[in-house]
Amino acid sequence: MSFKVTIEPSRHSYACDEGNTILNAALEAGFNLPYGCRNGACGACKGRVLAGSVDYGRHQESALSAEEKRQGYALFCCARPVSDVIIECREVGAVKDIPVKTLPCRVEKMERAAPDVMILYLRLPTNERLQFLAGQYIDILLKGGARRSFSIANAPHDDELLQLHVRLVPDGRFTGHVFGQMKPRDILRFEGPHGSFFLRGNSAKPIVLVAGGTGFAPIKSLIEHAFYEHCARPMVLYWGARTKADLYLPQLPLSWAAAHANFRYIPVLSEPRPEDAWLGRTGLVHRAVMEDYPDLSAYQVYACGSPAMIDAARQDFTQVCKLPADEFFADAFTFAADAASAP
Repeated sequence: MSFKVTIEPSRHSYACDEGNTILNAALEAGFNLPYGCRNGACGACKGRVLAGSVDYGRHQESALSAEEKRQGYALFCCARPVSDVIIECREVGAVKDIPVKTLPCRVEKMERAAPDVMILYLRLPTNERLQFLAGQYIDILLKGGARRSFSIANAPHDDELLQLHVRLVPDGRFTGHVFGQMKPRDILRFEGPHGSFFLRGNSAKPIVLVAGGTGFAPIKSLIEHAFYEHCARPMVLYWGARTKADLYLPQLPLSWAAAHANFRYIPVLSEPRPEDAWLGRTGLVHRAVMEDYPDLSAYQVYACGSPAMIDAARQDFTQVCKLPADEFFADAFTFAADAASAP
């Protein structure tokens, strides 16, 4: 049995099989709805159900509250239709023609950028290139059907190797392998590209970029692509971390600032150590943005980091700093809700 899903305002429609999610069926039908984690943790796929009924599925309360449900909202990565439905959701037309591929790749190089951060460089088969938008991610495919999502850190024009920034997660199945057993020339399989976190080029607004930890990876791709495209829009990057060592590529954003007059870089540490001798900004990274930009009404914001950081930034930027809700673009680094899908 299947149900008809109609998207407003585009009036696009597609069939969603019973048990399938609204988001997954849309992607299978070639309609790219916004999403981030695909497991009910980040809220990027949130939209309104205008008509019909859905099973809301398993999700985190922070991503969809009971009050939002009463207002008609659902997370389309979790919601399954139980009747024909009409949903209100913007579509991401810029990625609809990019094919999602499943490819093998070889670990070309491994760089330990910090005690708990490894940079992987992956080489695709000869004559293969992955077409993607700066900011998108790939899923590393593991045995048993598990997958791990990592943002692509290189820009699309620099695609000889795919670069991933992997942070060690305690007891993580894949990240433990990366730090313990992986070696150059190992073979991996991945699927991608995925995601709707990319720079919107149809705007002249200044850009505020906010990265938390290895959330720097897709932000790096965005920035390098913007430079490649000779983007003249003012850009400022706030990179937040706990300690100085967690800013694992410290010279790179400094070199961007030295080479581009329209770019500024502001590192922020939440828990600097005495040996860091830190004289820069401290506290929560999104709070540093608020201190410098109490009025964000004329800006676009691109943020990537933990769900807690994304949630706080979205709420404070839109409610306190007057950022238009549709000018906040985010990618939350999340872990799947079930233990079998831990990193």
